[in-house]
Amino acid sequence: MKNIIRAILVVMGFSMTATAQDRMPAIPPERLTEAQKKAIAEFTAARKVAPSGPFIPLLRSPEVMNRARAMGDYLRYNSVLPPRLSEFAILIAARRWTQNYEWDAHAGLAAKGGLSPDIINAVADGRRPDKMADDEDIVYRLCTELHQNQSVSDGTYARAVATFGEQGVIDIVGISGYYTLLAMVLNTSRTPVPEGHTPGLKPFPR
Repeated sequence: MKNIIRAILVVMGFSMTATAQDRMPAIPPERLTEAQKKAIAEFTAARKVAPSGPFIPLLRSPEVMNRARAMGDYLRYNSVLPPRLSEFAILIAARRWTQNYEWDAHAGLAAKGGLSPDIINAVADGRRPDKMADDEDIVYRLCTELHQNQSVSDGTYARAVATFGEQGVIDIVGISGYYTLLAMVLNTSRTPVPEGHTPGLKPFPR
């Protein structure tokens, strides 16, 4: 019970200060429904941390929040891709949607996982990275084609299957779709980066 109460308090906003632009900030405790309290408890039990980031606005639909969390449990932590590549796919999605909370959360994880800072900087700038390893080039092509063309060419698909297998291809697509969903949620709610952090992405010219 103490852990659940602590999680609810964090969701109330003690872990991140909302700004005036935040459309869906932490819900005050007196306004939490029983379904939302249950969702917080289930989330905390599964992740060992309280909901934060996109899961604050997602809490408005508790069932969606926990089903999204369950998909993320696999795609972020247990996919067949090494962190270097899964985080690369996440950054490509974050850049596509100019999603600064997502970028702030994952750029450091990508570097820690072994992705070159030059590649990370190129994605942030909206440029095709130079000197990618073959598996990185495949992930970049597959994700970029999906985001830009809403399809994948035969050549890219064949290379991806040969390198990652069919499960790997689906995991890459799943990561791209999942983090696109979270980016959509964060952009709709205008969730800011954590207090004291500087947004790492600039909007693309329109």
